[in-house]
Amino acid sequence: MLPPGHRVVVSELGSDPLDAIERLTSLVPQPAPDVATLAPHDVIVAVTSASVGWVDLIMTSGQYQHAPKPPYTPGLEYAGRVAGVGSAVTHVTIGDAVLVDPFLAGPRSLGAYQQYGGFATYAVAPAEAVLPLPGSLTCDQACNLLGNYETAYHCLVVRGRLKAGETVLIHGAAGATGLAAVHLAKLLGATVIASGRSDAKLAVVRAQGADHIVNTASLDGLRDAVRAIAPNGVDVVYDGVGGDISVASLRCVAFGARYLIVGWAATPFVSQGKGQRGAPNANQLPTNLIMMKGLDVLGCPTVISSVQDPTLRPPRLAQILAWAASGAITPHVSNTYPLTDFKAAMLAKWRGEVIGGAVLHPA
Repeated sequence: MLPPGHRVVVSELGSDPLDAIERLTSLVPQPAPDVATLAPHDVIVAVTSASVGWVDLIMTSGQYQHAPKPPYTPGLEYAGRVAGVGSAVTHVTIGDAVLVDPFLAGPRSLGAYQQYGGFATYAVAPAEAVLPLPGSLTCDQACNLLGNYETAYHCLVVRGRLKAGETVLIHGAAGATGLAAVHLAKLLGATVIASGRSDAKLAVVRAQGADHIVNTASLDGLRDAVRAIAPNGVDVVYDGVGGDISVASLRCVAFGARYLIVGWAATPFVSQGKGQRGAPNANQLPTNLIMMKGLDVLGCPTVISSVQDPTLRPPRLAQILAWAASGAITPHVSNTYPLTDFKAAMLAKWRGEVIGGAVLHPA
């Protein structure tokens, strides 16, 4: 019999993530799942590491496109040790180190396994969602693999058609998906210009493989800084930041460039809180610059695209796992916290204090 544990619960959606984190999330006791009641294809995972992602934050206020019904446990991605298996599970055994596919289990998934987020001692996942750790990845690294690198792959490869020899400008490069985009762009043979607002964080991004770094604390010199590196402009912009930097970036591109809209971290209140639909504060781009530069402006919603076209995911997932197994990609984790400090972890992510991944340790 497994000992009891704890889990984080979001009791209701907040007006914004800070409201939800401060008032509406709490750590509560968690009874251990009963192995005797498992469905044949169920797996109990004793969670070792759970990623603290941007989506985990905005989901607490319903400002993500998919909102689980409260009360729920956050933690889209997690990894740990197998603690129990159903009668039909054969590909993993008790004690194996595994990661859990966030498309198939956890708060971003649909169905019965949505309730089992990673901010908990235990989670239950269907067998098809439970994958052995690839290569030499640790649990901390593995829980930062799929969401970040699948996003970067969909944006850069499927939508952006990035080729070897091209130059890509990556905004928010110290973030989880931004740093994954740096890694993948280099793997694809591109020249990477990475941007961010902190010299200290950009130094880490450069050490992680970026060819050039540009501080965007002030946008006045962005065009000149980029053009000094790429006189004809960049071929691709990876924009997970949004807001003012998007407009400034349109002056940094080559004719016919691809502009990838990945997110809007700088303007998180585009949509309404408490799960209300609509986007009263939508970002805007100047159509005159888009036209005169012959740009392809491409929305890159990885999850929605994969739901609309299920053929997109299998080759993407296989490639990411193969790269991880070979050591070609390794997620960077800068911050770790015990589960009891989940609020500090979420607030550090909100304030931009994390480089790459932040991880909670339930055990």
